[in-house]
Amino acid sequence: MTATTARVWLPFPAGEIDGLPEGLDYLFWDGEPDFPGDPADCAYYVVPYMKGPEVAVRPLAAMSAVRVVQTLSAGIDHVEPGLGLLPAGVRLCNAKGVHEASTAELALTLILASLRDVPGFVHGQGKEEWRSGFYPALAGKSVLIVGYGSIGSAIEDRLAPFECARVARVARSARTTARGPVHPLDSLPALLPEADVVILSTPLNASTQGLVDAGFLAAMPDGALLVNVARGGVVDTEALLSELESGRLRAALDVTDPEPLPAGHPLWHAPHVLITPHVGGSTSAFEPRAKRLLAAQLTRFAAGEPVDNVVRTTG
Repeated sequence: MTATTARVWLPFPAGEIDGLPEGLDYLFWDGEPDFPGDPADCAYYVVPYMKGPEVAVRPLAAMSAVRVVQTLSAGIDHVEPGLGLLPAGVRLCNAKGVHEASTAELALTLILASLRDVPGFVHGQGKEEWRSGFYPALAGKSVLIVGYGSIGSAIEDRLAPFECARVARVARSARTTARGPVHPLDSLPALLPEADVVILSTPLNASTQGLVDAGFLAAMPDGALLVNVARGGVVDTEALLSELESGRLRAALDVTDPEPLPAGHPLWHAPHVLITPHVGGSTSAFEPRAKRLLAAQLTRFAAGEPVDNVVRTTG
């Protein structure tokens, strides 16, 4: 099979994506029970968005000719369980450039809503209560971003007008940016005690699974706010519950562990927590950006050029 006859599985009908190259065979599959064709003929697999790991991985074992697996998410943890089923040399690409704006918007929404107690006002409105008073502002706060990739950088873009006292950055390894230094993960013990707001935007992998444990949380100052727009597994839920129930910390979570959060789970009713149902990337900004990414990636693929956003190659 050559690039000019390669079969592509898309989670959007091909006719809805402007700029797709000619010469490829496009099939539509968005996680339905029946496959659109033989998985063994698929050369470029675009994983259905937000359909969970079971759907994402289901065709992989039969994809003997696949050359690229493309997620439409920033994270790849939902496809990682199936990577060992693929032949060597398959490139796994993420959706860098698609979710930065939406996820950064939600991070700021969660911070401001939590600090200004917007959930309390909503509850008060339902009870016809006028809950006036003084509430914390983002201005003057020290913020720590844990996971300083493209999403972390986009979050800092949106923090800029809010007059934060300081923004510190942490990533897997140290580096220097135009805004200042990015500290390595092992700097967290020194940085956490100074952080009024800690934002998690790191991928979920072996080094970040359970990163936010009892020790991490204990190092945060009294009254600090933890914001998670990364993955639920980055946080030890039991340790977080303990801090919330004590009243020492606050949290705003777009992701949880487990997820979806089941009915009856104590996190639903823990004090000082705001929960949104993993909607960081699920906005009107997603689809046009995702389609532009696919058109650009498939144009490179059809021309025999390297695709972008390669985060892993099987082998």
